[in-house]
Order: sequence, then C-alpha cells, then structure tokens
Amino acid sequence: MTSLNSPTSGLSRRAFGGLVAGAAMLGAPTLRAQSGNRVVLGQSAAFTGAAAQLGIQFHAGAKLFFEQLNAKGGVNQTQIELRQLDDGYEPARCVENTRKLLDDEVFALFGYIGTPTSLVALPLATQAQTPFFAPFTGAMGLRQPFNRMAFHMRASYNDETALIVRQLTNLGLKKIAVFHQNDAYGKAGLDGVTLALGALDLKPVATATVERNTVDVAEAVKTINAAQPDAVVQISAYTSCAAYIRAARKAGYGGTFFNVSFVGTQALADELGKEGAGVVVSQVVPSPYKASSAVTREFLALIAQGGNKVQPNFSSMEGFMAAKLFAEGMRRASGGRPTRDGLISGLESIRNYAMGGFDVSFSGSNHVASKYVELSMLTGDGRVRT
Repeated sequence: MTSLNSPTSGLSRRAFGGLVAGAAMLGAPTLRAQSGNRVVLGQSAAFTGAAAQLGIQFHAGAKLFFEQLNAKGGVNQTQIELRQLDDGYEPARCVENTRKLLDDEVFALFGYIGTPTSLVALPLATQAQTPFFAPFTGAMGLRQPFNRMAFHMRASYNDETALIVRQLTNLGLKKIAVFHQNDAYGKAGLDGVTLALGALDLKPVATATVERNTVDVAEAVKTINAAQPDAVVQISAYTSCAAYIRAARKAGYGGTFFNVSFVGTQALADELGKEGAGVVVSQVVPSPYKASSAVTREFLALIAQGGNKVQPNFSSMEGFMAAKLFAEGMRRASGGRPTRDGLISGLESIRNYAMGGFDVSFSGSNHVASKYVELSMLTGDGRVRT
C-alpha cells in the first residue's frame, strides 16, 4: 500500500478493491527507579474496559522485548523494568496513576495509551522533568509546541488521515463523513480529516460523535447515513467502531469504512468477524503478519523464544518497537549510572537509524521519530491484510 514515505500513487477502484482484501498485573509494589543496576518505567494504560486490548497488547510486546533484553544483561549492565497501572482509558484515573508513578520516582513514563489520558499526563511529566516516551497516540496537541520531555515513535493522526483522504479522493470518493469519539482523541482525528479535505477545497459532508467507553451509536448512524457519504472515517476505539459499522450497515449504508491505527486493528477484526471484510485501517508500524521486514522477523522470533505467549498484532508490535527504540536511547546515553538527561541526549543522537525496515530519527529540536503510514484491510475471516 502507499506510504507517506513514498510517492503517492493513485489506485483504481478495481486495484483498491483487490487489496490483499493478557490479564494485566495491576497491583505492583512500590519500585524506585534508580536502585542498583535497574531503571523502572511507568505505564498507565487501559487494561480493562472498552479499550483494554490496546493496553494489554502494547504492554505485552514491550515486556517481551525488555525481558529478553534483561536476560542478556540489559543495557550497559542496567536492567529495565516496566511497571503498569490500569486507568481504564479514563483521564482522571490516569492522573492518579501518573502521580503515583512520579512519586515512586520512575525513570520515565512509557507507552501511555490514548490521547485524553496522555494529554493530562504529559504536563505532570513535564513538571517532574521525567521523559514521556512513545505514547500510543498521534494527536498534534502532544507534539506541538515542542516539549523536551516528550518523544513520539509513531506518525501523527494528521499523517494517517492525510493518507486516508488521499486514497479516497484518488478513487473519486469525495463525500466523506467522520464518526468520532467525543473527546480530545476524536477531535484530533476530525481535525486531521478536515485539514486534509480543506487542502482539496472539500469538507466533511457530516460528522457525529460517540462518548468514550460507550457503544451508543444510534444517533450518529442516523445523522451520517442521512448525508449518504461515499466513505466514513472513524476516529474511536474498537468497540464503538464495530458497533457503528454493524448499525450503519443494518440501516442500509453500503459505503466504505476507514479507521486510524488507534482503533486497535486485531481487536476490531475480532469484534467484527466476517462483518469486518473490506474495513480499512491505517497503520504506523510495519505488518506483524508478514516477515518481509527485519524488525518483524525479530519480533516473531522473540515471540517464539518466549514460548508463543504474545499475540502478534499491530498493537503488540508497536509496544515491542517502542521498547527497542527506548533501549537504543539508553545504549547511547553517556556516563555510568543512568540519568534522565543522559537518556534524552541518547535519544536525540538517534539519526536515520534503520530499525529493521522502520527508519527513525530524533534531534534536539525534533522528537517525532517517524512519519511511516500505510493502509491495511480486514478480511472476512478475522485477518488483516496489507
């Protein structure tokens, strides 16, 4: 599929239509970040509730990498430990968790899941001068203005929605509606779609919302179906997006559904089953299902070495890659005892680093590692094709 790192190529309807169509440990004891030869990372994420699979899978991928890294001696003789707390994808709980983690003096905050939770956590991390690494969100509000504490591995929602809009309009599909979560995440995605359409002198033909952690989509379906869009771009979590797709089709909608990566691709496929056929999802990491890239082969090999306890999917893949990138920053940090300033300097020294087919770069003025985006499609047998 087309990537934002490569020249745009239009797709015919025929070509596009033929597209190769955990329980969490929640009560960890207090851990000090810099005791002995160990650093502790803190992660507040959804491990229960409507977005649980995102947190569970991301954590599983990261833990897989860190455990096998530690088994080989860690980084510069330092072990990396990942502590997790459940926030249920709710900002208030995330604030409480983040304060606990910072009070426990974690070395860095890692792999927060979602825009509304990350937006309340980042100011706390900034105040505590604690790095905030690889949040699972593409919201521009976390990237602008520049924040020395925040490091992003994934492309932005603006990058994802730009590719989605480009593909749709290349197909001649210009009546585009947006179904979005009624919070900062939904607004970030809506803004991305609106920006991309605006560059083509277009705008959404309809918009409608769903409340976070709910599946009450009836009014949204009624509003959007009335506009008869060619396609609906969805900016929500997998449970509400699946509910919307089922309800819209039941109400007679026959158009196309596009989602950004945060939806949780495998979780959405599992929710929809055979009803998922033809649903498109943008991705910000390489496919975990095709061993065509070195980083995927490494991921699958680690899963096998670990006893096949981790499910390979885009969310666990992103967790694995975030852990790998963090470790590279640690490896480049100067000095003996790990420090946060040393980590930041180490990360900022990563330039044009080929992470097995996924190129990343940071600098002193740029903390967004990648703009990699491609499209995938769900099939009717619960699989994902890219």
